[in-house]
Amino acid sequence: MDLNFEDIVLLLHPAIAVTVVFPLIGMVVRLAWQTRARRLEVKADNKSKIPSAVGQEHLQLGRWLTGAVVGIYFLGITFPIFEQIQKEEGFAKAPQQVILIVLFYIATIASLVFLYRAQEKLWRGVFATLTGIGLVVLGCQDGVYRLDKYWFLSHFYYGLIAALLMIFSLAIVRDIYQDRANRWRTTHIVLNGVALLLFVGQGITGTRDLLEIPPSWQKSTIYQCNFDKLSPAYKTCPPLAPSK
Repeated sequence: MDLNFEDIVLLLHPAIAVTVVFPLIGMVVRLAWQTRARRLEVKADNKSKIPSAVGQEHLQLGRWLTGAVVGIYFLGITFPIFEQIQKEEGFAKAPQQVILIVLFYIATIASLVFLYRAQEKLWRGVFATLTGIGLVVLGCQDGVYRLDKYWFLSHFYYGLIAALLMIFSLAIVRDIYQDRANRWRTTHIVLNGVALLLFVGQGITGTRDLLEIPPSWQKSTIYQCNFDKLSPAYKTCPPLAPSK
C-alpha cells in the first residue's frame, strides 16, 4: 500500500494508542486492584503480601496515563483540524480564527501543566476546568471525525469523555488522600470504572473508524460514493478509471 505523509500521521494515533496508552491502562488497572486489596487487608488487621509501594506506583502511572490520554486525544484531532483549515484556505480567509485555535492549544496544554503542579484545591479545580474546556472546544472544530449523529457509538466522544475523566481524577488525587470518609475515593473508583469501559469502547470504535476513514489516495473515489440509505443507489461508487 502506498502511504504518504498524511496517512502516516493519521496512523500515529492508533499506533501510539496500542503501543503506549493501552499497556498503561492495563498496568494502572492492575495496580489499582492491588492497592485496594492491600488497603482492605490492612484495614482487617491482616498481613498483606502486596508491597506498600504499590499505591505510589499506581499514583505515578495514573499521572502518566492522564498525560498520555490527553496527548493521544490531541494527536487524533490536530491533523484533521489543520487539514480542514488548509483545505478551506483558512490561513488567508480567516487568520484570526486560526490564531484563536492555536491560542486554545497553548492555553489547554499550559492548563494541564499547571494542573500537574497545582497544590491548592481551588487552583486544581480552575486548571482542570480550563483543560477540559480546551479539549471540548478544540474537538468541536471542523474536520474532526466525530459521528455526531451516532454520538453514542462515536470513537471521538468516547475519547473525549475518557480524557475529561482522567483530568478530573488527576485534580482530585490530593482530596482522595485527605478524605477520611472515602467519598472521593469512591467517586474515583466509580468514574474510572466508567473510563475503563470507555477505553474498551475506544478499542472497538477505533478499529471501526480505521475501516471508515479512507487513505488519502482513496478519498477522491470514496467520497463520491452514495451513502444515502433512502437512495436506490445506496452503497454504490463511481467506476474506477482504467489503470495505465
